Amino acid sequence: MMEVELIKIQATDGVTLDGYIYHCKTKTQKLLIQVHGMTSNCFRYRQTAIQEAVASLGIDTLCFNNRGSDVAKLIKGFDGNTRLAGTSYEEITECYFDICGVIKLALEKGYSEIYLQGHSLGSTKVVYTYNKLLEEKSEYVNNIKALILISLVDLPMVMNYFGKKFISFAEEKISTGEENFIMQDEAFPYPLSAKTFLRYAKNGTDIDFAKFGNEEDDFKVLNSFKIPLFFRWGNVNEIMVLPVEKQIDFIKRKIKNEHLDVNYIDGANHSYYGKEKELAEQIASFIKNIN
Repeated sequence: MMEVELIKIQATDGVTLDGYIYHCKTKTQKLLIQVHGMTSNCFRYRQTAIQEAVASLGIDTLCFNNRGSDVAKLIKGFDGNTRLAGTSYEEITECYFDICGVIKLALEKGYSEIYLQGHSLGSTKVVYTYNKLLEEKSEYVNNIKALILISLVDLPMVMNYFGKKFISFAEEKISTGEENFIMQDEAFPYPLSAKTFLRYAKNGTDIDFAKFGNEEDDFKVLNSFKIPLFFRWGNVNEIMVLPVEKQIDFIKRKIKNEHLDVNYIDGANHSYYGKEKELAEQIASFIKNIN
């Protein structure tokens, strides 16, 4: 019988996060860490399907609610000050504190081989964090064995597509001290504060590493990763500029990685409803093939 362990995680800036570890039948040093996307949480069927699939390989799974979970919430760090978070208010680069806190806990629990997996904005957070760990020459890099990126989105492009005409409005709100003003529904599918909206739509150069379709981009960040990379998308209401087949071909040309696994799942949407097991089986196959 599988065992589920509820855990408390302390991000490296002191914010407390909730999560759980799904233990496989035998003790293992291998762990898959799942990072969810906008407005989401660690209790999706997609995550359950994935953890069951990798358990067959002797891999535990850690799922947690990062500070971007849900639409809005309050968080408090080491400084003792309470502030707004959740999708509407989060500063995306703080994902580094969350993911590093999870890795630290994982190592303390005896795990030594870690697979980082993200979905949607969670994939952006995984790439940003791993790149920062590389830049800092962190010891954590040696423990991370692969990145699994599900529906990675070119977020600055998407933000400009949905809400370019709202940028000046957001700037005006911030200039008058209304940075937490929630933008119009037309600006983005999810409620975003003026500050968070502008962070993505105009000030997102540090997370703009997925310029799919831009032939002039050298994909410096993703091409600096030497560990295996797994990419998946759906082809139904997916968030991308190119048709999915062309995006796959583009990535195969632009990203040079010895263990690159890039494809799409026919009939899957951005959340993989009804296709969770197929996605999970492909992730498990990828991990099996690189070990």
